[in-house]
Amino acid sequence: MVGIASVRKLRTAVFGTGFVGRIHVEGIRRLGNVEVYAIGVGPDDDGAKLAAELHVDHVSADYEKLLQDPAIDAVHICTPNALHFPMAKAALNAGKHVLSEKPLATSVAQARELTELAAKTGLRNCTFHNLRFYPMIQQARRMVESGDLGDILIVQGTYSQDWLLYETDWNWRLLAKEGGPSRCLADIGSHWCDGVEHVTGQRITSLCADIQTFHKTRKSPKRAVDTFSGKTLRPEDYEDVPIDTEDYAAVVFHMGDRTRGSFTVSQVSAGRKNSYRFEIFGTKAGVAWDGENQDVLWIGHRNFANELMLKDPSLLNAAVRPYADLPGGHSEGYDDTFKQLFRRFYYSIEHPEAEPEYPQFADGLRQLTILDAELASHQRRGWLDVGG
Repeated sequence: MVGIASVRKLRTAVFGTGFVGRIHVEGIRRLGNVEVYAIGVGPDDDGAKLAAELHVDHVSADYEKLLQDPAIDAVHICTPNALHFPMAKAALNAGKHVLSEKPLATSVAQARELTELAAKTGLRNCTFHNLRFYPMIQQARRMVESGDLGDILIVQGTYSQDWLLYETDWNWRLLAKEGGPSRCLADIGSHWCDGVEHVTGQRITSLCADIQTFHKTRKSPKRAVDTFSGKTLRPEDYEDVPIDTEDYAAVVFHMGDRTRGSFTVSQVSAGRKNSYRFEIFGTKAGVAWDGENQDVLWIGHRNFANELMLKDPSLLNAAVRPYADLPGGHSEGYDDTFKQLFRRFYYSIEHPEAEPEYPQFADGLRQLTILDAELASHQRRGWLDVGG
């Protein structure tokens, strides 16, 4: 991919202005050639206040009305999960390129319909697995590709957080009617699986999953609260609500005939704020990466000293350097992954002949296929093959 040169700014609409929607707005504006032209707000949001705060001229609670605007080239869907499918379908049918937060939908059938519709329309489509775009994840991928690790034997790790540790912690993701039948596996487990499949170039072929909801009932605040915010409410400010999504899961899996692996996901692990970690061990060497220390890649050896490779574009694999804009010693983090993915997404809109360098709807369908197998495995208490 080369630098973007545009005769006009592309115009995009961002649907949803919660935690991640606001980061999308910031990331789009870092590109320079894309304008945040409109935002779609929820029915309870103060549209005028958000418009002033985000400096956006066009605001509406009616996303279908926004989609009728011919000035809009692309749409970012950053709403609760249950809205991803209808919004993405409507946007594609309106001729808009679509970038959707994960999960792509709340069922395999919905994701398959979107994937087929995107292929039929020829529009650019992206499932937002942004964590692929950390430079050191890309470095690990290229090391696997070049044979530095040898044949892959073991893949293991975790994605652990603590933001839903207490029964008073609340978010829309807790309820299946808004987030879908899974929370922890769909929300962060999909990132983990997408990441290790991307790095290893292999697919999870079968698995066995165990799922647990520690808080069968949670205390929902009687007024709105923000994602990841602390709570200072009094007991009378809550009401008890039954919970139908999981807090934790453990999965053992096969990648083909030889490679074996396991991972856990948790949103109730005290002290772990956003610990996305993987370890990949081959017949020659191993690598390990932790999202709470994202500029460092651990490289393990059997017969000589292990290494810590610090992010420095001049020392990275040549194919990785475009993923790192800052020199060594200058950290590139979570918000930079947004910029890197957006850059490639909008480049592909401007250059119809370009091969997409980002996860597409087919990748979102892939993760929902894995999720289906995980949920069914838990219910049946046994191993299942993963389709697709």
